[in-house]
Amino acid sequence: MKIAIVAEHASARFGGEAILPLHYFRILRQRGHDVWLIVHERTREELVDLFGDDSRIIFTPDTPLIRLLWRMGSFLPHRLANFSTGYLMRVLTQRRQRKEARRLVAEQRVNIVHQPIPVSPREPSMLFDLGAPVVIGPLNGGMEFPPAFRSRTSALERHAVAAGRSMTNFMNRLVPGKRLASVVMVANERSRLALPSGVRGKIVELFENGVDISTWTVHAAAERDPQGSARFVFSGRLVDWKAVDLLLRAFARASTQVPMSLLIVGDGDVRGSLEELAAELGVLSAHEVPGKVHFAGWLSQRECAEMLASRDALVLPSLYECGGAVVLEAMALGKPVIATAWGGPLDYLNPECGILVAPESPDALVRGLEDAMVELARSPGLRRQLGEVAKRRIRDEFDWEKKVDAVLGVYASAIAAEGQRPQ
Repeated sequence: MKIAIVAEHASARFGGEAILPLHYFRILRQRGHDVWLIVHERTREELVDLFGDDSRIIFTPDTPLIRLLWRMGSFLPHRLANFSTGYLMRVLTQRRQRKEARRLVAEQRVNIVHQPIPVSPREPSMLFDLGAPVVIGPLNGGMEFPPAFRSRTSALERHAVAAGRSMTNFMNRLVPGKRLASVVMVANERSRLALPSGVRGKIVELFENGVDISTWTVHAAAERDPQGSARFVFSGRLVDWKAVDLLLRAFARASTQVPMSLLIVGDGDVRGSLEELAAELGVLSAHEVPGKVHFAGWLSQRECAEMLASRDALVLPSLYECGGAVVLEAMALGKPVIATAWGGPLDYLNPECGILVAPESPDALVRGLEDAMVELARSPGLRRQLGEVAKRRIRDEFDWEKKVDAVLGVYASAIAAEGQRPQ
């Protein structure tokens, strides 16, 4: 097979779904496959650092219009920007990428094109009529905030998102990449139901995220505080829907009952307001010490792996998490996870490897997080038990190498089906 991976971004630094095409390209390249990556040039520096000056990485240029749209989107709420200026940016990028993909099919005999992101089931794709079968996904979406938390988005944002979704079928007829794809992979039934009408290709269910076992196998025991303090960590972008504000309130209450500390890893728009809240609650610290919260900022993947390996448990209170790769990464290191029982974490966690807290109301979520942290802080044996099951689950079901094996099978079936079509 000759494979072209097409994505707006391929990056471990950008967070979220951008890491998915990076893993596909990295593993397929390591295995010696003929694989190209078509990606926007804003990730050039990182990719050159990782792969050198590889001629099989094709960068589509930034343009004045794309830069203008980015600046405009920076003034909008995140979800609204994603549906408006962000979508227009992706369309402009995909127009260029479509030309490059068609060129590779014609000149290099590429016989499969894979678009792993964006993972939104509803967003139209411009990758069609390329001369080779197209595989899209795995897609993961169809998300809403829990009913008790809808007020965390403005009325304008909610109406704009609803209007955008109502146009889904029309836009996918106008830009029919998803409808014409040979295979559309979805992460779960929720995402399958969110697909536009009229998808003609085969629909395959395959988990969206995976774990690079070579990175997330750091052999380090959790460092014990002399006073026996449990060490919790949150890792992710500091944005509103991650609900770190509720985690801070839960920690402030839980830490009065059992010795514990909380490390916040990541950066984002609401970091300043979260630090202010931690200070108001009396738990902010410049260092990681019992009874306090420390903000560590952004860390590389390797640093995150080392950090997670030396902590006792991960807490992810997110209210709008389609995936949640950090949950899998913590599980790979044998760490129990406390997470909101909503969205992606429900696909990964069960009572044997973590604690899920129902988002029935803000107060109920705070209480549930508090109770879960107290329970794990008081029971090292329970932490070990949950962590061992979590680690086995990752190796059995979520190893990136196994995921690529499955995707290669999807490629092969798409190529075979294309060969059987009447000319």
